[in-house]
Amino acid sequence: MDKSIGIVGVGNMGAGMAARLLACGWPVRACDLVTAKVDALVAQGATASTTPADAARGADALIVCVVDAAQAQDVLFGERGAVGALRHGAAVLLCSTIAPQEVEALAAALVLQRLAPIDAPMSGGPARARDGTMSLMVACEDDVFVAQRPLLDALSQRVFRVGTRCGDGARTKLVNNLLAAINLAGAAEALALAERLGLDGARTLDVIEQSSGQSWIGSDRMRRALAGDFVARAHVSLLHKDTRLALAAAASAGFPAQLGQLAHEVFAQAAAAGQADLDDGVLLELMRKS
Repeated sequence: MDKSIGIVGVGNMGAGMAARLLACGWPVRACDLVTAKVDALVAQGATASTTPADAARGADALIVCVVDAAQAQDVLFGERGAVGALRHGAAVLLCSTIAPQEVEALAAALVLQRLAPIDAPMSGGPARARDGTMSLMVACEDDVFVAQRPLLDALSQRVFRVGTRCGDGARTKLVNNLLAAINLAGAAEALALAERLGLDGARTLDVIEQSSGQSWIGSDRMRRALAGDFVARAHVSLLHKDTRLALAAAASAGFPAQLGQLAHEVFAQAAAAGQADLDDGVLLELMRKS
């Protein structure tokens, strides 16, 4: 593959995406504030970049996978931002989970710079990012989608085209993550109840996984939580942020989102208890103390 891809933000998901592209033979330039994260990808064949501009220079596409809109703005338009180094027509994949209106604003600014924005949030966790089975929710112009289809297909076997309007990928991601938060909070509460009733948590989860209460996120997180493994694959802070953004989107549409509000409150409690940087499976510990 002769197309070069820049990736800014190689945390859990960004690193998984970079590793996937490298395994598929794509040249990758990796940039992150944490040098060790870049070094780990260099060991897999990536080229290290010290600034977003360096990652973008000569790239056919740039993947932005940072935490929030302020970081995305700085990566693209800051003093050492990527926009000035990208060739006209290059694609910019906005993969962060941010508010739809923030995606729309970034996309509009990119178009003014003669760049091709792709609203492309993802879901599924680092392991699925690495093996190409994460969900990728894509909104962009038709010609951009066609031109970048090889890259999108390399990133994921589950590419969902949700529309042509940048911002609709973000909307889809927020809807998904609100349900994920509801499912995870529910799974943690159910297993804490099972233990309070004198049941074995792992055996109960065996039953749930083959019955009507099953959810992917519940199984994924509760298996680790039951083993006492709270090393962060997905921090509590992420769904705390995402549920806040989803509730703001719901409010703008005049929708009450009552269960979503309850789930957000659970994540807020976990964050307030000092668990923001732990794996979100730690909700089980929170529920055990109820």
